[in-house]
Amino acid sequence: MLTDNDLPALARTLGIPGFVDIHTHFMPKQVLDRVWAYFDRAGTGHRWPIQYRLDEHARVETLRALGVVRFTSLNYAHRPDMAAWLNSWSASFAAAHTDCAHSATFYPEDGAGAYVEEALTAGAAVFKVHLVVGNFDPWHERLRPVWAQIEAAQVPVVIHAGEFPNPTRWTGAGRLRDVLVAHPELRLVIAHLGARDYLELWDLGIRYPNVMWDTTMSFTDFFLQDRPVPNALVENVIEHPERIILGSDYPNIPHAYAHQIEALQRLGVDENWLRAVLYENGARLLGHDQSKGVAR
Repeated sequence: MLTDNDLPALARTLGIPGFVDIHTHFMPKQVLDRVWAYFDRAGTGHRWPIQYRLDEHARVETLRALGVVRFTSLNYAHRPDMAAWLNSWSASFAAAHTDCAHSATFYPEDGAGAYVEEALTAGAAVFKVHLVVGNFDPWHERLRPVWAQIEAAQVPVVIHAGEFPNPTRWTGAGRLRDVLVAHPELRLVIAHLGARDYLELWDLGIRYPNVMWDTTMSFTDFFLQDRPVPNALVENVIEHPERIILGSDYPNIPHAYAHQIEALQRLGVDENWLRAVLYENGARLLGHDQSKGVAR
């Protein structure tokens, strides 16, 4: 069994500086406390014990000790008048932690275009939107100029579009298709490999060269208890490593960080696949200078 202590040695074996994780969360304390309370009361329908319930400094240092050399602070807005504040917090966090990619979010509201432009000007390297928690139409009229801005900037958007853990009228490929038809060069990263809309979102996204999928919790024992992953998706993931990028949901995970990587190894992939998914794709997308050294 792969353990957290094994991860730096794994990176050295693969010849990579460490791991780039596009799907990690660092949030204002009052927001993170509410997120953890949701998991504690089994809001997803499953018991979900938070594995890394640590203070902020310890969470950062733990991630670094695992060998993660580039990560994100993915915040997401679920109501109006929240995104700009979260973006300000995330910008400050990235300034204080240079291995964290400057993250931002948006919500369909007046002023969204202005604060997205402000975030891009300030150097935002990744956005996050959550169609389950936010429960909004991704092709809302107030977001149409936002998608145009982000497409022009070629900054990736990690989008939770699959129906896990609870479907809404906006999850799935339906309205996301409208977004991609209008903005085919968008750099979208479909979170959780699209769970539970795996094949629907794969069939949509594979048509667009800049769409990728993050591995977050995919193939882990926790996710497999919910429902099996379609064999066709497993085949797609193995055949298209250039479209797959490591994600974990750290620290809000009910298992050890290493289990996410072990779950990918269990697919029977080779070292070239692992190098691409665990480091190279993320380094290109979020930026990481390989000359900074190897994993500790």
